[in-house]
Formats: sequence, C-alpha cells, structure tokens
Amino acid sequence: MARFLRWAAAGAAAALLVAGCGSGSSDGGRDDKGGKADATPSAASSGTATAAALPASLTGQKPGWGRCRSTADSAAPGSDWQCATLKVPLDWSKPDGRTISLGLIRARSRASGSQRIGSLLFNFGGPGGSGVSTLPAFGSTFSSLREHYDLVSWDPRGVGASEGIRCRSNKDIQAAESLDATPDTPAEEQTYLQDATGFGKGCQKAAGELLAHVSTTDTARDMDLMRQVLGDPKMHYFGISYGTELGGVYAHLFPKNVGRLILDAVVDPSADTVGHAENQARGFQRALDDYLKSTGQDPEQGSKKIARLLDRLDSRPLPTADGRKLTQTLAVTGIVLPLYSKQSWPTLTSALESAQDGDGSELLSLADGYNERDPSGNYGTTTHSQRVISCLDDRQRPTAEETKKRLPEFEKISPVFGDFLGWDTAGWCHDWPVAGQYDTPEVSAAGAAPILLVGNTGDPATPYEGARKMADELGEDVGVLLTWKGEGHGAYGSGSDCVDATVNAYLLKGTVPKDGKVCS
Repeated sequence: MARFLRWAAAGAAAALLVAGCGSGSSDGGRDDKGGKADATPSAASSGTATAAALPASLTGQKPGWGRCRSTADSAAPGSDWQCATLKVPLDWSKPDGRTISLGLIRARSRASGSQRIGSLLFNFGGPGGSGVSTLPAFGSTFSSLREHYDLVSWDPRGVGASEGIRCRSNKDIQAAESLDATPDTPAEEQTYLQDATGFGKGCQKAAGELLAHVSTTDTARDMDLMRQVLGDPKMHYFGISYGTELGGVYAHLFPKNVGRLILDAVVDPSADTVGHAENQARGFQRALDDYLKSTGQDPEQGSKKIARLLDRLDSRPLPTADGRKLTQTLAVTGIVLPLYSKQSWPTLTSALESAQDGDGSELLSLADGYNERDPSGNYGTTTHSQRVISCLDDRQRPTAEETKKRLPEFEKISPVFGDFLGWDTAGWCHDWPVAGQYDTPEVSAAGAAPILLVGNTGDPATPYEGARKMADELGEDVGVLLTWKGEGHGAYGSGSDCVDATVNAYLLKGTVPKDGKVCS
C-alpha cells in the first residue's frame, strides 16, 4: 500500500524512465474540537522570538561540513557536495531535553560577499523523501539558483540519515504485495486491515519514542533552527509537493522569518483525509484522460478498458519475467508512476499493451520503480517514513464501514483509481499506535512576505485547485499564484521557460509576479 503524494522517489523514478526511453508531538498539536491545528507559535519558537529563546547548545551549533559518504541506497555525490549533521530536540516542548541528529547536505554558492543571498532550503515531498539523496540528483535543474544561494537540503526526522524508520523487512514488504488493497470479501477486508495493524506495530517497534515526534510541525521547527544555525536572517525555501504543506506550516509558525518561499505542486490545505484522496483520484484520472487523448483514444472508453484489465487482475494476476505476479494493486501503482511526467507516457503505452497481451513484466517494473525495489529485492523506506509522518499529522481514521459507503463516489470520480484511493483512507492509518494531530494543517501567515505558489493544471498528484486554496489560506497579500498549463507533477524545470524565468526572478531578484499570472 502506498499513497500517491510523492515527488522525491516518484519524481526521480519518472525521470529515470524518461532517460531509459530516449499522542501528538510538540505544541503545534491537536485541536480537540476538530478542524485546524492550533499551531500558534510558542515563545521559544515564534517568528518574533530571539535566537536566545532556545538553548545555546542548539543555536550555537557549528555543523562539521565534510565529504558526503555513500549510503545503502545511493552512491556518494561529487566533490561539490558537503554533508553534516544538526542536533534538534526530540520533543520541541522540551528544547533542553534529549536530541536527535538530522542529516544535511549542501553545495556552496558560487557567489560571495554581497552577491550571495544566503541558503536556499529544499524539501522534495513525500512526506518521507530524502533531501540528502535527491538534491544532488537534481543539482543541474537548480544550477542557476546556485549562483546566489547555497543549495541546502536535509532528511527530515524519521527519514534516511535522520533517524530513518524501517517498519518492515524486505521479505515482509514483498509478501504484502500479494494482498488485495481493494478487498471484495469479508476475509480479504480482515486481511487488509490486519496488515495495516501489523505495519503500525512494526513502526512502533522500530521508532520507539520518535514515532510521536515526526510531525510536519516538528519538522517546521527543525527548519527554523536550521535557518539560525546556517546564519540566515530569513528563511529562503523551495518546497515541492508535500514540501508545500511543510512550507505553509512553517510560514504560519514563523511568519516574520519568511524570506523568499516557492511552493511548487501545491497541496490543498483545506482537504482532510477523505478530501485529499478524492483530490488525488480526480487528479490522476484527469492526467490519465489527457494521456489517453494523446494516444487518440476516447478517455471514457480507454479508462473502461484499463478498468476491465484491473478487474481481471483482481482474480488472475499476470505472470512476469522475474517469476513474480502482477497483482491488481501493483498494476495500479505501475500505471501511476508514468503519469508523474508527460515524457514517460510512451512507457505507459508499452506497459499497458504488454499487459493486455498477457505479460505483466513492464507494469511490474514500473511499480517496482515507484516502490523503490531494486533487482535484488531490496526496498527503500520512503513509504515507511511517509506513513509515520502522515499518520501523526492526520487525526481522521475512516472506518471500513464508512469507506464502503463512500466507494461509489470514489468510483464515479475515477473508474481506474477511485476504488484504490477510497480503500486507502481506511487502511493507511488503521489502528495506528499514535494519535493524529489535526484534520487539516493551519497555514495562515498574516504578516509574512509574499510567497510564490506554482500550480500546474495537469498535475496528477496535487491537482491545480489546491494551489488557489493554499494562496487563499496563506492570506491576503501573502499567497501569490502562478499558473502553468502543463502536464506532470510540478512545474519548475519541466520545460516552461516562463515558469522558470518567473521563479528565478522571484528567488534571485525578489521580483514578485502579479497574482494570477499564467504560463501556457
């Protein structure tokens, strides 16, 4: 089971496809009346607080930047990149208490003196994506920004080099792939929910105390400490996908510390658990329709054809070249991945044609790319981190009975993805060992400098409508919306000179475009 709100892993995998085919934590916590989190800044962390409000053992850190090492998941980046660690409180309500270490990475600016603006922090989404491994992979995309910024990213708490959490072994992950994520019988439903319970227990055993301290609010507070330690008077930030939600929460907590913030592929902050799943069903169906049109097919008929294939796979998985079976769930995952990038659409065509002919190998390969499975059967842990973060954030826990009542609406939104995303609302955080914090994140940021949001009308994972809602919730004169009439997840670096030039002018020169500007 894997949610689709991801950029770091899915975006990187999609890029590789193109190459190949030519109790809640801290005091940002819970509002027991429902709705928004009460994330009012505390005296120790507000945008108006002085650095002295935190202990000098935190604010006075001098990161020991040095050559980055290889990890189990990635080779060491080139000599331009340096790595270090940062101590942060495990529990932000006790800043003098126990600390944990976060892994950081940077490439120093090519400028010096007054030409250097400061640090530009990146979060590539997930939640649970590794900035330490992702930033070097996309270094060329952000090369022009390095002329005036140190490019900096990090692994958020619970991710990779920052106390990374692994909830399940490779063997158990592969075994879970055979489960039906759209159960049709009471026995399948019981197995599905028992697996969710088991996953949560595995996370609790692996994470211990940390499981209650990996929220988006915790990470936003980590960011502001990072800003202080890096010596930046203001936060300059580039958030993608889930990173836009993180950026919005940061702006709410520290409005006076906001410098130049870019939010690209914007999450709808007004959507709760069910609303978010409905948004994604709508977004991926819209992207699939656009894909089908590009191949000369009628979207309605093409979707029905794919849905019939998935129905057959529910009872008769397809054989593949490596001996594993292509299940219905793996097929849906394989269809999702190439929708993240228009340039990957030809790969989807080939995979679907092969599956219709009885060979599931290509769709399985795509699903493996999304699930970070290598040829040796080792799996990455992005989905583990994604789940522990989102289940601490999200308070809602829809039951199976509630979900079954909503399935007709999900299927109406998307005959291909609706059933899968509907059931995901019941299984994702089922029987989770830690209570969630809020229904929707608080992102209002009155008094903050203008924040530039980039919405893509063809974005499958974070549908365009969310960008306007984020702009509205940030507040008047804060949220500034730039629209790109494109395809794929995210806009910057995706082929639009208009988008890239507008974002660069904002980050490098402080030029704020007119709200509502459109790049076609």
